[in-house]
Amino acid sequence: MYFIYSLLMGLAALLLAPYWLVKGLRHGKYLSNLKERLGFSFPSLARLPAEHAGAIWIHAVSVGEVLSGVTLARQLKSDYPERPLILSTTTSTGQALARERLPFADAVIYFPLDWRFCVCRALDAVRPSLVIVLETEIWPNFLREAGKRKITILFVSGRISDRSFARYQNFFGAFGFFLRPLLKDALSHASAFLMQGEKDAERIRALGAPAERVMASGNLKYDSELPSPTPLSNWLEEELKRSGRSPVIVAGSVVATEEPLALIAFGTLQGEYRNAFLVLAPRKPEQFAAAAEFIDESHRKFIRRSELPIPGPAQAAVRGNGSGSAAIPDNATVLLLDSIGELASLYRLADGAFVGGSLVPSGGHNILEPAAFGKVPVFGPSMENFAEIASRFVSSGAAIQVESPEDVGVAWIELFRNPAHMRKMAETARHLVESSRGATSRALAQIASHLHGAVR
Repeated sequence: MYFIYSLLMGLAALLLAPYWLVKGLRHGKYLSNLKERLGFSFPSLARLPAEHAGAIWIHAVSVGEVLSGVTLARQLKSDYPERPLILSTTTSTGQALARERLPFADAVIYFPLDWRFCVCRALDAVRPSLVIVLETEIWPNFLREAGKRKITILFVSGRISDRSFARYQNFFGAFGFFLRPLLKDALSHASAFLMQGEKDAERIRALGAPAERVMASGNLKYDSELPSPTPLSNWLEEELKRSGRSPVIVAGSVVATEEPLALIAFGTLQGEYRNAFLVLAPRKPEQFAAAAEFIDESHRKFIRRSELPIPGPAQAAVRGNGSGSAAIPDNATVLLLDSIGELASLYRLADGAFVGGSLVPSGGHNILEPAAFGKVPVFGPSMENFAEIASRFVSSGAAIQVESPEDVGVAWIELFRNPAHMRKMAETARHLVESSRGATSRALAQIASHLHGAVR
């Protein structure tokens, strides 16, 4: 069963090799971390003592999972200082953010490819007592090999979206004779599944997780810490006041091909608010160049964050919090945030917020970052990846879901015309976030019960 799965993984790798090669040569993706993904080299583990043991390994796929896990990771490091804390990601953007946001981690590595020899090398290098999988990445060989070594595996803040579950159901229809027993066996190696909600709990049981190990425990994203001001946010706040720019719109986590739609929404707003200012934040670094072209084609003057003489968060920790000398040109109406890790702190400056990945069929992104600052999230129809949160906020009058980019602009206009109504919605959004906290403490209690007395 696992042999056939590994063969299929190998076939998929061969078919995708040309794509990976092109991406690697164009954008520096995949090739730069291949040795680590294959388990041959883990440079950041070199700092650990040669005979280290009992590590806590947290796996966070990408940016969203890294951000949701910061509070949990920091508390684990405080509660178990004698245990090395290792964090892994799958994407390069997640890797960069993890190194910035979790400086207290003992190592940050790439998650191994799911072949037995890669997995075994990674487990030999990390030597964990506990593996925490944030959200729900199911890698059968990894789960099986960790289980063989009696390593405790916990899924925390587990989530299975409508889209993912439908995909599983389709695969079951065609390959259920093979896939069902594979998933059931792989999931049997996990000690607990702390899922975000009851629907997620039902779905992981349907995939084969032992029912008695599954519970609804809440979403770690509600516990995310509000980011502190950064040199960029301090500079931008001062510049917006100096130049009298208002209202300020932050369009965050905008995915590929969605940039023109965000600009259309902003153009609708500019029809009534000529002095509006937009912060456009593409989701991935490979979008930065295309986003700049889209802004240029819209005949707007813009500034790039990367060209500002302002240190990033990591640089500021070394060089101080100075903002350098820079000014927003009088004719510039857009700041292109071509950096990673600085979006969240800018939401506090927003008068209006758009959450990307929602005007195109991408599944949406996290609306809790603007909501935690008391901003009203506005998003499009595609929110499958955050369906429960989106539905809850919309039904509570704490967010606005629309169908088109023009509707996004109209939603902002209506909010700004009725500031009392906007304040009420914003306070509701903030209250929903604050009243939903607690998943981290519940996860820590489960972790403590599994680590108690464990010496490996």
